Amino acid sequence: MDVPAVDRLDLAVSAGEVFGLLGPNGAGKTTTAGILTTRVVPSAGRAFVAGIDVVRHPALVKQVSGIVSQQNTLDRQLSVWENLYFHGRLFGMGGPASRARADELLESFSLSKWAKASVYALSGGMAQRLMVARAIFHRPAVLFLDEPTAGLDPQSRLALWEMLEELNREGQTVVLTTHYMEEADQLCDRVAIMDHGHVLALDTPDALKRSTGADTIVTVKVDRDGERLAAALARELEGVVSTRVAGDVVTLQVRGTERLVPRTVDVAEGEGVGVLDLAVAEPSLETVFINLTGKELRE
Repeated sequence: MDVPAVDRLDLAVSAGEVFGLLGPNGAGKTTTAGILTTRVVPSAGRAFVAGIDVVRHPALVKQVSGIVSQQNTLDRQLSVWENLYFHGRLFGMGGPASRARADELLESFSLSKWAKASVYALSGGMAQRLMVARAIFHRPAVLFLDEPTAGLDPQSRLALWEMLEELNREGQTVVLTTHYMEEADQLCDRVAIMDHGHVLALDTPDALKRSTGADTIVTVKVDRDGERLAAALARELEGVVSTRVAGDVVTLQVRGTERLVPRTVDVAEGEGVGVLDLAVAEPSLETVFINLTGKELRE
């Protein structure tokens, strides 16, 4: 039986916006990006990038798009500088203009001292920065980033976030796919939460988090009887919006924060349940995803 990778998707991205597609592997994010970048031909429906039909005019779409895929697509036969320079020439830019643009971007992306180096000499984070620089070389209308920080260490991830934020301040439109909730929360003006090819919710990160109806997330690791403790907490504490038990972890979504920790411990002691760990946090996009699907984003 054929299963649609993307089903009845209806999205519109405004100029200058950072738009995120957030969901687990297999949610349909990469397929959606593939359709918009002409790498995947849709079996039905229509899609436009900068007003251009992606099926009828794929070559024109490529001219107005910058693409950073999940794979390292740098030319290993060329130096760092040459990867940029020849990209410009392929897009019809003259030699002097391509040289100037390559120098400008290497400086902006802190790669100037690596200009003559082989791309083999670059770390994962540096290679990713170079791919972003190459993608915006021809000043595209839309920059598509497919899981741009997957596999990067935390420092490289933060450095790339800062560069993307700067690009957006300069007016660059960005469509970003990610399974990192923190990335979507940090970078995106709006987020579409996807699962199994469907958009489950679409709004600003703050509005999505407010939709949970909770102010606080309480996570309790217990030694036994998680279901019994969850029922007791829902009964004894005020403002409990929902409870969830996964193995030895009880999660509460609560309106209000007053004395939550001591009250939770008191209820656990009254039920004879040992608390091994307890954490309090604000709602996140992970909370939204759990509410919509009943599972964690990384499951």
